[in-house]
Amino acid sequence: MGNTFDIDAYLARLGYQGSTAPSLATLDALTSAHSQSIPFENLDVLLRRPIHLEPQRLYDKLVTARRGGYCFELNGLFLELLAQLGFAARPLAARVRLGTTDRSIMVQRTHLTLAVTLDGQDWITDVGVGATSLTRALRLEDGLIQATSHDERRLVREDGRWYHQVQHAGQWVDVYEFTGEDMPMVDREVANWYTSTHPASHFLQGLTAARVLPKGRRVTLSGKVLKFRAADGHAREQELDGPQALQAALREHFGIDLPIDALRTIPLEVTPPSPRTD
Repeated sequence: MGNTFDIDAYLARLGYQGSTAPSLATLDALTSAHSQSIPFENLDVLLRRPIHLEPQRLYDKLVTARRGGYCFELNGLFLELLAQLGFAARPLAARVRLGTTDRSIMVQRTHLTLAVTLDGQDWITDVGVGATSLTRALRLEDGLIQATSHDERRLVREDGRWYHQVQHAGQWVDVYEFTGEDMPMVDREVANWYTSTHPASHFLQGLTAARVLPKGRRVTLSGKVLKFRAADGHAREQELDGPQALQAALREHFGIDLPIDALRTIPLEVTPPSPRTD
């Protein structure tokens, strides 16, 4: 394990060669590069490996070891990068609502998103929400429809809460809700413990991975189903037939290289979860 946070190596991991000045253009470009380069995945959770949130441990895993992670890892490390580049960024606590459309049902506050203040205006960025990870920052403004390279988003404020929404098939779908309350490390550690160890956690129900692709496309993995979504919303699915196929798919589409013996312990069936906890 190293003892350094090398910004140049981090940016190289993102394939990013642009400006690092703390501006909206830089924030958008870094968000896009991050979502395309470092995948969302829960392999370590399924392998019963501890999930560490200290910036150096995150750097060692995501940059040096070229792995991915989930929200506390991806947004946690991105928060550190933004801070070191001079951005006024802070961690926000959120509750994921994908799969739980009834807002009267309370879901766990187990998601980390990020707020960035630029010239007095707040923006939301999130490189750790799976198949709905952002490719640009969203202006924190009620009801404003904001086009990204992959879909349309908006932030809606109702009853003291903000709802981050994505448009799917002509319908606005809640991604998560938040109040604007900070999520300090002590709270992240508790939520991370739940999501990585509790039997009811979504992340223990089966394999999940996601990465943004260029030109409005995305690739996702849910159990043994590998899905490619085109910019027009059409999807193509491929079923993986065993550990060797999983290893090849992880390597080719997510840049993850794990030994076959470890992958043999990963279940390729997904248990239908109760409301999502990520």
